[in-house]
Amino acid sequence: MHLAVRTIDFDYPLPEELIADRPLPDRSASRMMVIHRDTGMIEHRHFCDLPEYVREGDHFILNDTRVVPARYFSNDGSIEIVRAEVLNPLLWKCMVRPGRKMKLGRTVAVGEAVGTVESIDEEGYRLIRFDREVDEEKYGRLALPHYMNRESDSSDRERYQTVYARHEGAIAAPTAGLHFTPELLASVPHDFLTLHVGVGTFRPVKADRIEDHQMHTEHFFLPESAARAVNNARRVIAVGTTSVRVLEHVATAEGLPLRECSGSTNIFIYPPYNYKVVDALITNFHLPQSTLLMLVSAFAGRELVMKAYLEAIRERYRFFSYGDCMLIL
Repeated sequence: MHLAVRTIDFDYPLPEELIADRPLPDRSASRMMVIHRDTGMIEHRHFCDLPEYVREGDHFILNDTRVVPARYFSNDGSIEIVRAEVLNPLLWKCMVRPGRKMKLGRTVAVGEAVGTVESIDEEGYRLIRFDREVDEEKYGRLALPHYMNRESDSSDRERYQTVYARHEGAIAAPTAGLHFTPELLASVPHDFLTLHVGVGTFRPVKADRIEDHQMHTEHFFLPESAARAVNNARRVIAVGTTSVRVLEHVATAEGLPLRECSGSTNIFIYPPYNYKVVDALITNFHLPQSTLLMLVSAFAGRELVMKAYLEAIRERYRFFSYGDCMLIL
């Protein structure tokens, strides 16, 4: 098999009308492409059919992070702030646009709070210190992905969260989990871990060679109950690339069997990669040339994944965060 190491090897042509900018009314009504790695067979099903593929000894691992309002605008509307991390209630690590208006020492007013740029790192992140706490409920918005080409509204507050979201801290939703209803979740054996999806998930790969890309860092927690369930499972089914990254990071950094742990990960999974924990994967359809598409290709093989994506386009699947999904067995 050709081992793809170039970013361009993960490109594909996507008609713009297949990008989902709104969710379906029923979460579990999403289409689900089922890919069998051993035979290369592809099936076209719906997410509500998921229990048909569950075997004895399977265990699902899901990311229970909760999306917070991370997008803010200055009172005059001239500056956009995407909060990447809350260091304390008054000190935020942020991405800003336009950067030229937010140089060292510059101030920005959000509601009654006034923030001052204290430092700028090599990646362009600003440390902004506010003189009082920003009213998140009043001024914060969800940072919907740019490809939706719209502002978030009140319906996104509920639909851009998984039904099991608990621990606040994510900028983007772990979108593979958006298809679960409470009833469907209750029908499968499962446990949770937490990875707070950061702003880096939206950053494109600019390097020509994959190994030259600098992966972003995200914070995680793997509880004892999930670690024990993984160790005892016959088949570990990861829901989403975020769950994959935590499980594979811990297995790589700490070894097997898994134990409870927390920390940060910048693991970058791309072909060729030998998976240590994950046996099956539920994931949405990802952007061309993205690190997420590379992770999926490392799991199922680039040729099979790219073939599946072209078939999804022919079959008019809905793509990206609010779109359809695939189950890779």
